[in-house]
Amino acid sequence: MSENHQGGCLCGGLRYEFTAPLQDIAHCHCSTCRRSSGGIVTTWITVPLASFRWLAGTPREYASSATCTRSFCPTCGAQLTLFTRLSPHSLDITIATLDQPELAPADRHIWVQSRLPWLHLDEHLPHEQQEHIP
Repeated sequence: MSENHQGGCLCGGLRYEFTAPLQDIAHCHCSTCRRSSGGIVTTWITVPLASFRWLAGTPREYASSATCTRSFCPTCGAQLTLFTRLSPHSLDITIATLDQPELAPADRHIWVQSRLPWLHLDEHLPHEQQEHIP
């Protein structure tokens, strides 16, 4: 059974929805996520690309690497999605932009080789030195 979830940016100019269960959620510790978000960790949910659609607004995009494109609000700057050509049928969405982020706890850590040594967060979860993309 699919679930419908919505979210958006800080200013409300961008709104999205996806129809997929709240699973495959990871705390990312890579330095690119830190720099692009301004936070010490970014938590992502991976959903089927076909399950996602924009409801309002048009995001700006930024190619943050040779394989990844991030979308963000051109007004408030909130980062909302990440698309990687390494997994062309899925999309990563920032958990913090969900309308109900409290319903989406992480199930693992990724890119822990870049983890800040003083950060202690959900240490009971599995750790991946990089990220394993099926």
